[in-house]
Amino acid sequence: MNINITYNKDNIDWQAVNNVIIKAGLSSSDTEKCKRSFIGSQVAVFAFDNEKLVGVSRAISDGVKQAAIYDVAILPEYQGLGIGRLLIEGILNKLPDCSFILFSNIGKESFYEKFGFRLLKSGMAKFTNEQLMLEKGII
Repeated sequence: MNINITYNKDNIDWQAVNNVIIKAGLSSSDTEKCKRSFIGSQVAVFAFDNEKLVGVSRAISDGVKQAAIYDVAILPEYQGLGIGRLLIEGILNKLPDCSFILFSNIGKESFYEKFGFRLLKSGMAKFTNEQLMLEKGII
């Protein structure tokens, strides 16, 4: 295994990004929306094993105070190998002065606690697919 991290959005295979998100069990969209979401993000992080895309993450941010992390996704066969740590550290290092929020898959909260994330006592969300969020137990 030869993991390389890049922040460069040029020459990315957006279908491969969407496939990683789908295979990781996150909500997916069509490839064009996936591309637009990563291009429009302040920070995007891509993990490759040689030439194979194996992990992705992104953050939207004002760049100075607030940021939100989305789409932290690693191919199932690459999970547990430290790639998620590299993705999160990459975002945190690129936005060092920001406070962060994120949605976690249920059961993955302890992973994010290692980086100082804590459960919110107050928070609100409005989802475009509320039924899916109900089914996943997010709301």
